[in-house]
Amino acid sequence: MVICRMQWQKLTLILRNPFRLSYGVSETRETYWLRLDKDAGWGEATLPPYYGVDFASFEEYWQKMSQTGRRLPETPAEIEEWLGEEGPPAARAALDLALYDSIGLTHNLPLYKLLGLPYPSGLPTSFTIAIDTPDAMAQQAAEHPEFPIIKVKLGSDDDLTRLRAVRSARPDARLRVDANAGWSFEDALYNIRAMENLDLEMIEQPLGVHEIEAMGELQKVTSIPLVADESVRTLADIEKLAQAGIAGVNLKLMKAGGLTPTLRMVNRARELGLKVMLGCMVETSLGTTAMAHLCGLAEWIDLDAPLLIANDPFEGITYDKNLRIRVPERPGLGVILKTVEAVEEKNGDHEQH
Repeated sequence: MVICRMQWQKLTLILRNPFRLSYGVSETRETYWLRLDKDAGWGEATLPPYYGVDFASFEEYWQKMSQTGRRLPETPAEIEEWLGEEGPPAARAALDLALYDSIGLTHNLPLYKLLGLPYPSGLPTSFTIAIDTPDAMAQQAAEHPEFPIIKVKLGSDDDLTRLRAVRSARPDARLRVDANAGWSFEDALYNIRAMENLDLEMIEQPLGVHEIEAMGELQKVTSIPLVADESVRTLADIEKLAQAGIAGVNLKLMKAGGLTPTLRMVNRARELGLKVMLGCMVETSLGTTAMAHLCGLAEWIDLDAPLLIANDPFEGITYDKNLRIRVPERPGLGVILKTVEAVEEKNGDHEQH
């Protein structure tokens, strides 16, 4: 099979609530869908603004790849070599997902079966509460008593007050903290010690991207697992984090470059004794469903992005009332386009023949 057309479009995702992190606040996020030929495979590419994303480079990469004239991979084992190592990771991820989707459709197998994985059921995802006033964060936690796991975004002033308010509102919940690299070493040390009695499941990315050794020092003084997110993008980062003594890693398709490198990182993390969280960016059900097929490989799941956006054009991953995830049994990724307008010809829609 040869690519006869590659199509992509940039979309603006509308967040249900303003999403404030240590990096700033967002009411919308940008993403791309990508499609091989006509319904031959879907992929998604996105990165948050604080990653310094250059969306023009995504399109340049896809234009280049669409003009190679090479046969498409026919098995998952051929995907990595076909893609090569060039191009932005998120742009490669979109093409990687589309190829897996295409192969799954050809073989009439859902992704998890194509990969030889168990059905990824049973684990609940966390539900994210962005930075707000302590009262507002507590209210949001209390509004969802059926959600067993709450991920609390911190990395600002009065973090302890915010976290204590959420804990008071949901004494039964499994709490996770995500500082999004927003603390100094001194603040992190103080906060972590003060949070020891709040029964936390983990603290994610307490320090900056390159402060891996310092995070290792923090891990030595707390029983709370520290989990790297922004600090892990490549297989080499897995090695560094394990050497530093970090407890776990949060892996995302958009950082890693797709399913192929993510699977390799999962396996290496396991070999090195690291716990694995599978996460997502603010993205549609397209990208989130792809990652959900791997959930049988992880201790922790953070795949709530479709719950945070108001205009998801795709249908795929579903959640029960306790946020236990389910993936579709349809072939490939199993996603279905809900909104026809999202793929109509208009500005921002590109085809390469």
